[in-house]
Amino acid sequence: MKMYCLTTQEDHYEKIKKLGYLPVGLGKAIKSQDCISDNTKLNISNKNPFYGEYTFHYWLWKNKIDENEKGWVGFCQYRKFWLKENRNGKIENLDELNQILLKKIPENFNHFDVILGEPLFINQFRFTKFFKKNLKVMIKKPSLFFNKSKRNIKFHFDMMHGYGNLDKAINLLDQKDREDFRKFVNTEVSFNPHNMFICKSQKILNKYYSDIFPWLEKCETEFGFDLEGYGLKRIYGFLAERYLSFWFKKYTKFKTIPIIFLDISKLY
Repeated sequence: MKMYCLTTQEDHYEKIKKLGYLPVGLGKAIKSQDCISDNTKLNISNKNPFYGEYTFHYWLWKNKIDENEKGWVGFCQYRKFWLKENRNGKIENLDELNQILLKKIPENFNHFDVILGEPLFINQFRFTKFFKKNLKVMIKKPSLFFNKSKRNIKFHFDMMHGYGNLDKAINLLDQKDREDFRKFVNTEVSFNPHNMFICKSQKILNKYYSDIFPWLEKCETEFGFDLEGYGLKRIYGFLAERYLSFWFKKYTKFKTIPIIFLDISKLY
């Protein structure tokens, strides 16, 4: 398995190497020549504040994809990692983290195409999380207070990333996915978070990239880059996060495994 670990901080290089992963530097803060960088060759590194992890995915798509290359390819982040299995208890240092991370794909996973993170159920969020930001919408639709089944992906996106923005983006999708994705966001109450996945083949990876990036480019004509606030500024990354769950579930055989939240900046 080839695992890329993405970071925006230069001093993470040695820690990521110690974990046995490939360090990837995103954004302007990374100056080291040791990291794989999203700002070389064909790239959209300047869009990183808006695209997040996907500036590296674009770099990989344009400069590194080889459909004939064998082996799993995965992505994690300096504060989110794949686990072999669910675990409780505090991690004190890098050595302890190293022992519990996924390093090799088990043989019984070989009949799957893709590994995704365990689903995030947005209908379990406390309604006050949405109420504070979207008082008018919640008052107009009081059923949202009581009926968790109506708190679907579209509802969550509207509340957190701008009302109606997801519909505008879906209207720009190619016909083959447009209505399927619309149904997905209006019926599903969970998605696989953090733009993390592990792919069995670069052929599948190339197909995914060939769908996601033309769509995001079309979305730029709708939303542009004059964006303020985390929920709106990173809209392209948030759109990709929802589409990722839909696309891999539609086109591949997938399995989910746990993800741990742990910032390696705090470990030694």
